[in-house]
Amino acid sequence: MRDQQQIAVADGLTKIFGDAPPALNNVNIEIKAGAMTGLVGPDGAGKTTLIRILAGLMKPTAGTVQIFGGLPGIALEDIGYMPQSFGLYEDLSVIENLNLYAELRALPKEDYGETFGRLLEFTDLKRFQTRPAGKLSGGMKQKLGLACALVRTPKLLLLDEPGVGVDPISRRELWAMVSDLTDEGIGVLWSTAYLDEAEKCDYVYLLNNGELLFDGPPHELTDKIEDRVIKVTDFDGNRRHVLTRALDRSDIIDGTLQGRAIRLLVKSGSLKPDSNALNEGSKTIVADARARFEDGFIEILGGGPKGTSQLAQRYREVPESDVPAISAQGLTKTFGDFTAAENMSFEIGRGQIFGLLGPNGAGKSTTFKMLCGLLTPTSGTGAVAGNDIGHGSAKARASLGYMAQKFSLYSDLSVAQNLAFFSGAYGLGGSAAREAIEQMTELFDLGDKLKFNAGTLPLGFKQRLALACAVMHQPPVLFLDEPTSGVDPVTRREFWTHINGLVERGVTVLVTTHFMDEAEYCDDVTLIYRAQQIATGTPDDLKAKAAQLTNQTDPTMEDAFIALIEESEKETSEKIAA
Repeated sequence: MRDQQQIAVADGLTKIFGDAPPALNNVNIEIKAGAMTGLVGPDGAGKTTLIRILAGLMKPTAGTVQIFGGLPGIALEDIGYMPQSFGLYEDLSVIENLNLYAELRALPKEDYGETFGRLLEFTDLKRFQTRPAGKLSGGMKQKLGLACALVRTPKLLLLDEPGVGVDPISRRELWAMVSDLTDEGIGVLWSTAYLDEAEKCDYVYLLNNGELLFDGPPHELTDKIEDRVIKVTDFDGNRRHVLTRALDRSDIIDGTLQGRAIRLLVKSGSLKPDSNALNEGSKTIVADARARFEDGFIEILGGGPKGTSQLAQRYREVPESDVPAISAQGLTKTFGDFTAAENMSFEIGRGQIFGLLGPNGAGKSTTFKMLCGLLTPTSGTGAVAGNDIGHGSAKARASLGYMAQKFSLYSDLSVAQNLAFFSGAYGLGGSAAREAIEQMTELFDLGDKLKFNAGTLPLGFKQRLALACAVMHQPPVLFLDEPTSGVDPVTRREFWTHINGLVERGVTVLVTTHFMDEAEYCDDVTLIYRAQQIATGTPDDLKAKAAQLTNQTDPTMEDAFIALIEESEKETSEKIAA
């Protein structure tokens, strides 16, 4: 990657904090002008540390860094930096945030009008310029964060996971905006947990535990596993059982659900299993599948988790019931003149996963919060485990486990204190609480973290702790609100291994997610847009609808998400025009 277009280079970069293992260990990286450079790796890999060093916010322990041929921090006006947590002032409006960053970046006053007008047009935030940043959707916050980073047009743009918590439409818009910047010659470093984004980069660096494991064009990693990815279809029985058995095989190192199909990565040096070897029914079909960058990523990190969940094995069997585990009948929530969710209706049976999908601000979280008792519906009814959310809300809440987007943890309490608090909140006491805490500590490998404040944990351990807190009372229903937002693919697979296992024990799951590959794990999904349900069915049903709309032969769930929303927009426009 070394050539005359090089604008940033780090050689032998090492960063050590106290007695901890190196956050970065002898890392080399280069960034070219006019190119998209991807930075990927699991939680705690060292991505944010590397970006902060490049931005001049942190000094390395060893190694050298050159930005535009000089030291970091010298040419700050030529660097745009968008931190993972936006760096916005939520009480300030969109335009006030732009004003603040313009002052901080010493933009000449006479350039404010032209610059702000260009950025507001570029990010489509002009109509929201008086809205407080804290009241923007996740996608709009990301766009505002990007605009603030571009107040002075940089030569180098550093983006720390800009797609976290953002729906697929907003992510595509953000990617398109940044791609336009590379066309103008700006060099971009894009840190991401979304490996479909990494696959589109010109060059990728893969970090793990501070070590550089791979650098090169994405296809070089994908090519290594090109002939070892298979898709299994038409098998007998339960797809979760089939996936579990496949992942427990020694010749399979990763696997995911794709609607009714199973996608598997075969271990290097092993023969691809045929239908006879898998033994999942005489009609089973095993076919080659296109390799993805994510497959190579999982392999280079040692593979994903095995199929059997130890948590599920120790979970109680949820008894059969004649009533739905979760039901919503005409649930509606208004705030003044604004309708956040309108006429939400669905039923979820025992041992099912139901997904609420939709763009930021569509009404997913409002529907979610009504059902778990955090919001009172304006109209309509709902029930959880047979308990009405209006009249028996206390009983309804006692029968569920809740894991929110921000993990619902108390950051200033230790891991042990969080476990103790939630055991009490869910009605456990005495020996029952002690046994539950001991079991969760063992199952989620939290033993050496008990004295740490929850807020200081790496993201992957926060997620483990949050799930442990949600299931320690072994509820029959789980509410999961974007439970894997920002978490790396290996940790996400570990999480879904547990969820799949719990569902097989009869647990019912309501989940919201922006990872469309996770939507494939759902038995049914409903797509919410502008506070209304616009499509409901199995993941395969929605993909089939998208195929009809777009003439694609094998659309992904993300393709379906976007196609169905675009079709809804088209229908609305036609009604208005008529």
